[in-house]
Amino acid sequence: MKKTFTINISGSVFHIDEDAYEKLQSYLHMLTGHFGSDADGREILQDIEARISELFSQKMQDEEKDVIIEPWVDEVIARMGKPEDFIEAEEMEDVPPVSGTVKRRMYRDPDHRILGGVCSGMGAYFNIDPVVLRIIFFVLFWMSAGIALLVYILLWIAVPKAKTTAQRLEMRGQEATVSNIEKSIKEEVKEVKESYKRFRESDSYNKGREHVSRFGEVTYNILKVTLKVLVILFGALLIFVGFFGLVSFIASMFVGHSLMSAAPWVGHWGPEFHMPEVVNFFIAPGSMTILMIAVAFLVGIPLLAILFIGTKMVFRFKSNNKMVFLAGLGVWLVALITVITVSLSQIDDYSKRTTVSQSQVLDCQGCKTLYLELGEDVYKDNYGYEMDLERMKVISENGEPILLGNPRLDVEKSNNNDFVILIRKKSRGSSQETANQHVEDIVYNFTQKDSVLYFDPYYTLGTGKRWLGQEVDITVKVPEGKTIYLGEEMVKIIYDIENVSNTWDGDMVGKFWEMTRLGLEEKKSLAE
Repeated sequence: MKKTFTINISGSVFHIDEDAYEKLQSYLHMLTGHFGSDADGREILQDIEARISELFSQKMQDEEKDVIIEPWVDEVIARMGKPEDFIEAEEMEDVPPVSGTVKRRMYRDPDHRILGGVCSGMGAYFNIDPVVLRIIFFVLFWMSAGIALLVYILLWIAVPKAKTTAQRLEMRGQEATVSNIEKSIKEEVKEVKESYKRFRESDSYNKGREHVSRFGEVTYNILKVTLKVLVILFGALLIFVGFFGLVSFIASMFVGHSLMSAAPWVGHWGPEFHMPEVVNFFIAPGSMTILMIAVAFLVGIPLLAILFIGTKMVFRFKSNNKMVFLAGLGVWLVALITVITVSLSQIDDYSKRTTVSQSQVLDCQGCKTLYLELGEDVYKDNYGYEMDLERMKVISENGEPILLGNPRLDVEKSNNNDFVILIRKKSRGSSQETANQHVEDIVYNFTQKDSVLYFDPYYTLGTGKRWLGQEVDITVKVPEGKTIYLGEEMVKIIYDIENVSNTWDGDMVGKFWEMTRLGLEEKKSLAE
């Protein structure tokens, strides 16, 4: 019993016994060593393997066996040619190809075709010049009223195309041996090289090459000029952006106008507000000068760089770009580090939070209804120059900026029979002690006249004080069974007042509200 192997030859799978496998492998290794691994050699080996696969497939059909045996390999080697035969043949000149040993087969010749390769294939099969057959088909086309064309199309469909070198050899009646396959491929390569050489030496090629060269030169010059124009235009744009950006920044920093004067999402900025003065509300005064200088370099250097690059692109002057770049980058990095350091130092001022509560029983023992009204807005004439922030507003009074804050008012049930007002003042600081000091800076007032309470619409921080999260929360505590009235203007400071009907704050103003066991309920009139 012999061992068998499964092999793949040119895409076809075969079973082969051990002796046959060793002999076939030795034969293929010798062919590979002879033809090498270049492109021509690989193509020759592919065609040889395709022919060997075809011969084995035919043999298995004839013998009705599934395993390739050693005699079959010997037969294929004898038919294809022994290695020493075609190696010696290469040393001889004008060796005619082996012919007459196989039956010719009709194929379409794709290498010399005009349309489908039918005439060139028939010419190879009958050993007739394909031109003669094309003339005959042309004449028959006119004499047969187009029937010859139908015959040509049928042959085009029915006759297979010679795809491999073995098929092209079989089309000419030549045996697909190793030497014939090698010679056929080399002739095809030689023919292609000669055709290309004739094309290179032709007048049309030289003229075309000259035209292409001229076209390329013209195109290069056009692109070169276009690129120069685009560089100049881009440089001019950089000059415009850098110059006006620098002028605007200087105006914002030192003259007083903000770059965002027209930005509605920031608020109403105008000539009454100087950036340093506004920022003083949020940054410690000692750090303000350092921060302003650092910001000036942080923003100014990129704008100067844009202006410098644009000027160089337009006027193309020479400069030590490396030194300028390194110097500017160094100063910019120092400014960036300074801004980060100063900013981080300010964060510590917000690390602690404190709340101070003040409770006061209102002198209104016989009051059944307490009227809540918004007091006079003493700053209303200064709203022409204002900057709105989140529940904060910066206004200008006598040329000085003032920071105003909106208090928030809520209503709750009282624990006794007295009206009580509770004011909570909140602030942040680097420690509890400093936070308490900042709470004391909050200025907020309310006044009582009989049964009417007047609340200031804003709280202030005092002159020169910083904003460190200061807030004012007001709670009016109402005894059960008593009523409050919310004036129309109170909508500016009331904040999420809970009520039985879940009425929105804006719809609670201008109405009476009675404190019941369940909470505030709307009271239609005092007579109820």
